[in-house]
Amino acid sequence: MTSFLAIGECMIELHETGDGLYRRGFAGDTFNTAWYAKRLLPASWRVGYASCIGQDTVSDEMAGFMAQEGIDTCALRRLPDRTVGLYMISLDNGERSFSYWRGQSAARQLASDPDWLDSVLSGADILYFSGITLAILCPDHRRALCDALARARSRGATVAFDTNLRPSLWEDTATMRAGLSLGASVADVVLPSFDEENGLFGDAEPQATIARYHAAGAGIVAVKNGGGDLTLWDGKRLHNLPATPVARVVDSTAAGDSFGAAFMAGLATGASATDAAARAMSLAAQVVQSRGALVPGIFEREPK
Repeated sequence: MTSFLAIGECMIELHETGDGLYRRGFAGDTFNTAWYAKRLLPASWRVGYASCIGQDTVSDEMAGFMAQEGIDTCALRRLPDRTVGLYMISLDNGERSFSYWRGQSAARQLASDPDWLDSVLSGADILYFSGITLAILCPDHRRALCDALARARSRGATVAFDTNLRPSLWEDTATMRAGLSLGASVADVVLPSFDEENGLFGDAEPQATIARYHAAGAGIVAVKNGGGDLTLWDGKRLHNLPATPVARVVDSTAAGDSFGAAFMAGLATGASATDAAARAMSLAAQVVQSRGALVPGIFEREPK
């Protein structure tokens, strides 16, 4: 059985439902990608999530939710003295900001056991991680995770990296630059956002972002630009894909996460990089028109 394994941190999500009320769910950037990938990949694919969680009730509930949603939980490691993190989404005209509570998050120990890490990465065909995955780890553990990903890549796995910046999670700007460069150095596919790359690296145009990540070793680079056009390097040629129109942005949470899922699912099932990117842009355009990270209604309206 072919497999897709996302790596990172799933958290308790609180999102507004109106009148000052919030709904609890479970989400997190790479988990969101796994959730969408499960709905986009053929049933013959196993989609799993690699992380650490606690042994408390809410960790049990999180693992149960993952299993209920069809996500394989065999790559979850339980830690007795930790729990899961929490974040709250605040919205302003559809743009989101986040408040975090993750001091005791078990996921911060994701790369503390190299042998366990190698064992859970070894069987995957596609491995997916993000800038947030790296940011929550201490420097030694960042290196340990990237070393493990490099070993899996050398055995034939395809590694995808969504740069996904959260500056508040990093020690400083220089460390954030170094962390993203490290992540990109072990990836076959890199999925950056141009506004973030412009702010962090000073890229004047998406082509500069592509050149930097291609030089780091990526074969495919898709530079997202919010609601604008996508610039794609497919390994041979540069492409510009027009933006998918969106009637009204309600909540931009998981736009990039769903894009990554659809893009990698497209590549995994034989689509060209341009076709995969077009499908990914279409899905992200639907996701931003609903509240919250996970939008099952999209698939209810348009079954795969």
